[in-house]
Amino acid sequence: MDRLQAMQVFTRVVDTNSFTRAADTMNLPRASVTTIIQNLESFLGVRLLQRTTRRLNLTPDGAAYYERCVRILADIEETESAFVDGAKGPRGKLRVDMPGSIGKMIVLPALPEFRQRYPEIELMIGLGDKPVDLIQEGVDCVIRVGTLQDSSLVARRIGVFQKLTEASPAYFEQYGEPKTLEDLERHIAVGYFSTRTGRIKDPSFVVDGQTVDVKMVNSVAVNDAEAYLACALENLGIVQIARFMALPHLYAGRLREVLPQWQPLPKPISAVYPHNRHLSPKVRVFVDWVAERFERCPLLSGQEHAADRCLPTTAPAVGIVHRDRIDAPGAEEVVV
Repeated sequence: MDRLQAMQVFTRVVDTNSFTRAADTMNLPRASVTTIIQNLESFLGVRLLQRTTRRLNLTPDGAAYYERCVRILADIEETESAFVDGAKGPRGKLRVDMPGSIGKMIVLPALPEFRQRYPEIELMIGLGDKPVDLIQEGVDCVIRVGTLQDSSLVARRIGVFQKLTEASPAYFEQYGEPKTLEDLERHIAVGYFSTRTGRIKDPSFVVDGQTVDVKMVNSVAVNDAEAYLACALENLGIVQIARFMALPHLYAGRLREVLPQWQPLPKPISAVYPHNRHLSPKVRVFVDWVAERFERCPLLSGQEHAADRCLPTTAPAVGIVHRDRIDAPGAEEVVV
């Protein structure tokens, strides 16, 4: 029995809570995974997993063995990387996931630079709007907006997310321009609702250090931020959307900011990865690179009013935006 492989298979079964998902993420037949776990339990002389029709549960021995396996595998990876990557550089497949707007407007245009630095890393970049379970789906790293409350994940803050309140000039010609927060109650908004809860988020503003939500009538509500921006461009109401997404449309005169003295609360942008993968050289260099990329972009590094140096000078007819996609306790859905 290959004990190192057995440890890897066992930890993946525990992380994914499934023999089938573990087999898929490791490119092994399911029968092989089952046999490896059975042989490992026979070799150790203990039961590691309690199997039911619905889920797997660790036995006390299994929990203790899992914690030691995680440490051992991390030490092996770090030791090998110190020699292999020192000579050849990080290599292999790296799966990352991020909001579509950040990916398409900030990360993808700079990928030639990343490829030049790390030609042996094969990137798989997800830009969909489905919630991501990093462990079960085998994702190495994600970029997310909001405060992380899942203690099983590690987050490194790489930027700041700021929204603006806007509508089209044609909307203001028809309904007038609000001058106070109270005026908003007589205006029309485009609503954005949570895919998970169905709840429509009210526009929010920071007033004297406190966040204030404003109830508005919605002409339409959507759960996709690309559609959310499109509705604003089609004169359907007031929206609150990412500053870096809005700028090209503001420059072109397709949108106009209102109530700039009261802005929504800024939120952190973080690179997030599972705790047991924090030593991976591939993850480390990607996070370092994307943090450097965000630092060079004033709109994402907290320099809200600096001249932009990281966005296209022209915008597509409709900007591409998606919500945050971490399905973790306390995760926020944010139009980005």
